[in-house]
Amino acid sequence: MPDTTDEIFVAGRWVRGSGKVIESVDPATGRVFARLHGAVAHDVDLAVDGGLRAVASSGWAQLLPHERAAVLYRIGTAIEANADRIAALQTVDTGKTLAETGALARSAAGTFRFMASALETMEEAITPRRGPFLTFATHEPMGVVGAITPWNSPIASDAQKIAPALAAGNAVVAKPPVWAPWVTLLLARLAEEAGLPPGLLSVLPGPGRTVGDALARHPGIGKISFTGGTGTGRALAHIAAEKLMPITLELGGKSPTIVFADADLEQALAGVLYGIFSSSGQSCIAGSRVFVQRAVYNEFVDRLVAATTALRVGPGTDPRTQVAPMVTREHRDGVAAMVDDAVRAGATVLCGGAAPADPALAEGAYYLPTVLTGVPNSATICQEEIFGPVAVVLPFEDEADVVAQADDTVFGLACGIWTSDYRRAWRTARAVQAGTVWINTYKQFSISTPFSGLKDSGIGTEKGRDGIRSYMNQKSIYLDVSGQPLPWAGL
Repeated sequence: MPDTTDEIFVAGRWVRGSGKVIESVDPATGRVFARLHGAVAHDVDLAVDGGLRAVASSGWAQLLPHERAAVLYRIGTAIEANADRIAALQTVDTGKTLAETGALARSAAGTFRFMASALETMEEAITPRRGPFLTFATHEPMGVVGAITPWNSPIASDAQKIAPALAAGNAVVAKPPVWAPWVTLLLARLAEEAGLPPGLLSVLPGPGRTVGDALARHPGIGKISFTGGTGTGRALAHIAAEKLMPITLELGGKSPTIVFADADLEQALAGVLYGIFSSSGQSCIAGSRVFVQRAVYNEFVDRLVAATTALRVGPGTDPRTQVAPMVTREHRDGVAAMVDDAVRAGATVLCGGAAPADPALAEGAYYLPTVLTGVPNSATICQEEIFGPVAVVLPFEDEADVVAQADDTVFGLACGIWTSDYRRAWRTARAVQAGTVWINTYKQFSISTPFSGLKDSGIGTEKGRDGIRSYMNQKSIYLDVSGQPLPWAGL
């Protein structure tokens, strides 16, 4: 039985939502496995007001850093102890493999522990003296912040926003995705059991156009952190601009993976496969544009097609599965429509390009891992985010050519480079417009390393030690040490 609840979490209380019923469908079977009533705008009011009261009454913001850190560490320990429970729930909710959802759960535990350690060791600054006064740069909580998370990696995205926001001394109102709300609700339960003061965390599943919009517009919200589509990010940025409210946006991507002729082709092949087909391509940093230097283009494409065809497609609960179902059949159909449009525009399907023929998979949201060629980088399939297991392979001549093609996109989230020449790797990494660059690896992350996007891929930074500071307001304090009156009045 899935580890679900029929209640939402509002300002420290488990209550029945007053919104429309949310049905969760197992992507592997097409069957509804859980239902709950979602939140509405009134629930946002209750959560924000409760968060403001909790910050004031609990003393959370006034606790010494190591005291808040102790609570965060306990939450991380609780997540790790329940990693299998979280993984099973996320797999039935999103279709991901148990190997991936287990890794995401352990990553979330590490995020809470890292933020606890960073908080406990964070230093304020005494700035250089420029007069008869001491100057301090201090940081203070914002009050209540909103965290809007995506469906493709809920527990990890939750942790990347909730942990630093709590560490900074804030209350958090989290809006998980309608398609995958359950692990965020389970996280709230674990945080409650770990001793987080009531009211500091609320979880409000519901549609973005109602719950997310109300959250962003609420006058009591001091910041929004959003991960999701670029269109929604723009709408939230407009609201933030009207409020003069800070916002962090992690948005879409159309990330290039570059294979130079001198690369270890076996290593590059493994990295390209993982970069685009893990998570069934449902990742903002998926390496969906594969640029291969012309000297090895034909050889690499042949290897890529053979390896892609051999990937095992199946349910996330099968330990042999490499490519699991997509999150919903509607999303799968949208990906299929993009591939069909590309074919009509001249693309060649070298493998995949359809749902599996296996009758055992007919009811699930499956799509075969797909490799396309025959289109220029200007084609729609190379410019718009697919968010599915679809790679487009393009040739290039030299460094200048591939950098120009890689940057010819509105996105700038990530990039992969495969080469045995470290000088070339460094030049290309510095030249490409991307927030994260991997050299001879791909899709590796560390909570200690900042993550950000350029251009339409977002604004602001998450993770790293400064991830906590991003949920705080900076204040400068001047302390006179002269004991003398200011001279301008002639005193």
